Amino acid sequence: MTNRRNLVWFRGKDLRLNDHKPLTEGLKAEETLCLFVLDPYFFEPERARRLPHRIQFLLDSLVELQESIRARGGDLLVVKGRSVELLPRLVKAWGVDRVVAYRWSERVGRERDQRISRELQVPFDLFEGETLHDAGSVRTKTGTPYRVYTPFARAVEKQLLDRELLPAPDVIPPVPPDVVTDAVALPSLSELGLTRNDNILKGGESEARSRLQSFLSVRAADYAAGRNRLGQEQTSRLSADLKFGTVSVWEAWNSLKRWPRGNDESRTAFGRQLLWRDFAYANLWSSPDLLKKPFREQWEDFPWTKNEQGWDAWTQGRTGYPVVDASARQLLSEGYVDGRARMISASFLCKHLLIDYRRGESHYLRWLTDGDWALNNLGWQWSAGCGCDAQPYFRIFNPISQGKRFDPDGAYVRRWVPELRDVPKRYLHAPWEAPPLELRAAGVELGDTYPRPIVDHKMARERFLSVAKAALTKA
Repeated sequence: MTNRRNLVWFRGKDLRLNDHKPLTEGLKAEETLCLFVLDPYFFEPERARRLPHRIQFLLDSLVELQESIRARGGDLLVVKGRSVELLPRLVKAWGVDRVVAYRWSERVGRERDQRISRELQVPFDLFEGETLHDAGSVRTKTGTPYRVYTPFARAVEKQLLDRELLPAPDVIPPVPPDVVTDAVALPSLSELGLTRNDNILKGGESEARSRLQSFLSVRAADYAAGRNRLGQEQTSRLSADLKFGTVSVWEAWNSLKRWPRGNDESRTAFGRQLLWRDFAYANLWSSPDLLKKPFREQWEDFPWTKNEQGWDAWTQGRTGYPVVDASARQLLSEGYVDGRARMISASFLCKHLLIDYRRGESHYLRWLTDGDWALNNLGWQWSAGCGCDAQPYFRIFNPISQGKRFDPDGAYVRRWVPELRDVPKRYLHAPWEAPPLELRAAGVELGDTYPRPIVDHKMARERFLSVAKAALTKA
């Protein structure tokens, strides 16, 4: 029997109308309500100001979602408060027969949904959609979670079947007259104490789909090599869209069918990135404590240092290592860091400066527009050496050689570290090696216009290897 009234709960990771399973299910009722909750956990001004780039992208996406729903005859009801308290009350007051939403993988979302489910007197149906595979469904032959990416990716690919994308609805029913709400307007950035940053990607479903199409048309063919070229904008730039669900992960996966011909290497590389995202979510589903402690137990008492001078230099882009400083400044300005630069920067913080990866993880989560708990954690633990399928602890990125290899013409450094703009290319990634006269001719005075390296690479490498060997052998 068809329900009389369904409630579709949009929850910040599904801000679209295309390929939206809960919405499709919700519209099977005679009446359908669409809801978004302004939870103070994110939307209290003090909290929002700590996540400026994500909040801007989120608000852009919500504005478009509400407009799209209104254009189809319905409305996105926006209510302010804690969802664990609001949902049971609203469902009862509005006479809702069923609540539908997408499932969350993080512990905070799972615990929230368990609390709400206990309070509701109607079905609360959660659908898979964060990832390509169903959360927790992929296991080894012994029934344990995969600890290594490659066999995990193979297992997921084997179970993936072709799936048609769900179209956006043409019509969404209007809000019934008997539904009395405490609905509020979506807040503006200024009401949250934020100023628009025009360097941040524009949020919203139309922008996401445009980015996907532009990637396929222009950059996809060279993706395998291009994604590592710093500052060349050769990636898909879909990370924030996937995080907020302005495009579904299935739409991104199905784009592999539309890949430019003769570019199988790039097609495979992009697919692997989507499966790496699944791997991150699978890890967090199976080990929800990963957001607080390292995956490998022997790292729990690792002797990280405070090193506040190093921390300040790293966050502000004043370490004296140009590629590290460029990534720090890009993060603060654009809410984004190229993938290769993220690895270089994370390795430097943990291994050159001996600073706890969790500090870097938290800093990135604050400033990244695509700040995704699962992916951010997997990346940082991978770089530190303490994560699931992590790089070996003794692999330490050399920021000089990494810069020369992946920013060979210096475009990335020159953009984000403009004080080095006129330094000759052969010295750009290690300006302290340049003759003083050449530096002065380029307008650079080490220790003044640009800092000297805060740590010697060779010394830092040997120090980390010594500390890590002693700590991990003892553990």
